Amino acid sequence: MFDEDGRSNAPAAEARTAAVIPAAGRGVRLGPGAPKALRALNGTPMLVHAVHAMAASRAVSLVVVVAPPDGSAEVKSMLDAHALPERTDVLVVPGGQSRQESVRLGLDALPPGYDIVLVHDAARPLVPVDTVDSVIEAVRGGAPAVVPAVPLADTVKEVEPAEVAGAAETVLATPVRARLRAVQTPQGFDRATLVRAHESVTGEVTDDAGMVERLGLPVVVVPGHEEAFKVTRPLDLVLAEAVLARRRLNDGF
Repeated sequence: MFDEDGRSNAPAAEARTAAVIPAAGRGVRLGPGAPKALRALNGTPMLVHAVHAMAASRAVSLVVVVAPPDGSAEVKSMLDAHALPERTDVLVVPGGQSRQESVRLGLDALPPGYDIVLVHDAARPLVPVDTVDSVIEAVRGGAPAVVPAVPLADTVKEVEPAEVAGAAETVLATPVRARLRAVQTPQGFDRATLVRAHESVTGEVTDDAGMVERLGLPVVVVPGHEEAFKVTRPLDLVLAEAVLARRRLNDGF
């Protein structure tokens, strides 16, 4: 079903898609309190918004939520209290001590028959369904790994990190901004490629696409969306609430 480069040879119509949402982190930059994924956004936990965002795609028939190691029962109860499309199944599994370990545990929990896997940050609760579908279509088109991304608005400097936080730093280079992108999620993969990456790649990684890059396989970029931003700081919560308020206004609610 997969060639030597990890690409799926299955007909596109047969490809089924599952999404893995690692939600075991605490998100300390948001301040003390519940884990970041369980923080309320417009009265609903961010994780629920993220699951809804994946389930909004008709191509996604399973969402695997990777909960804090000791919080699976709490997360499952929370998700059971919120209605999801009947076509989408939700599975909750305990996570690990790192994001990479949690994604691997989510992959291990996937049943057979899912050829495409999305990995989505619970802290990106507002990603539009068109972005999700674009990622899936690119994987169906033969790409082993796909990321949504947006151009950078700011000039970026490479610096020599200061030994003391807040100290002045020396600029080493100014990358060409036109060649840079800010990567978002969901990132999409054919399953064999992602499994191989998690079995083969060790060391610190910031995203799953970076693991595929280390295998020497191509990663394709599709347009992301400004509303797929990551909720990391308290100010991001304010922005997310504003986006939801605009959506309610535009949708007539």
